[in-house]
Amino acid sequence: VTGAAQSRRWNEYVARYHYLGYTPMSGSQLRYNVFAGEQLVALISFGASAWKLKPRELFIGWQEPERLRNLQLIVNNARFLILPWIESKGLASKILAKIARQLPHDWHQRYGYRPVLLETFVESERHRGTCYKAANWIHVGQTTGRGKKSSTHQQIVPIKDIWLYPLRNNFASLLCA
Repeated sequence: VTGAAQSRRWNEYVARYHYLGYTPMSGSQLRYNVFAGEQLVALISFGASAWKLKPRELFIGWQEPERLRNLQLIVNNARFLILPWIESKGLASKILAKIARQLPHDWHQRYGYRPVLLETFVESERHRGTCYKAANWIHVGQTTGRGKKSSTHQQIVPIKDIWLYPLRNNFASLLCA
């Protein structure tokens, strides 16, 4: 997404059609409009990773100093929306596969480094994460439901499944370096 007009349309469609709505992302981010020929079929965005996720940290095998040093190498799939009037079997997993190939190049072009791992959260009471599974993302556990800005140890938001997608075969050694 480049330019004010594309940005406004992306924000409007996500606000209108995504169940979480639109909220501005802070920090490093990329937003994409996905087309099939001339037809807009989907919108997807990526931004800063979650600060701490026990199942992710266990999957990676890193310790606190490595996490603090290398967290920016993980990018979060914040929104993914297939427009409601689009019906195409397997479209979501195909988009996820293509974006996993494209995003590292785009991220490097914009921010000067390549991420090595993608993450996303799927609200399990709403969705099963089928498209992520079909695109070879790895289910590593669930969130605690505390939310990213919680100061309490109580569940305040829905529990979500955590899915990860390594962009490099040696992602763990790179993150633990």
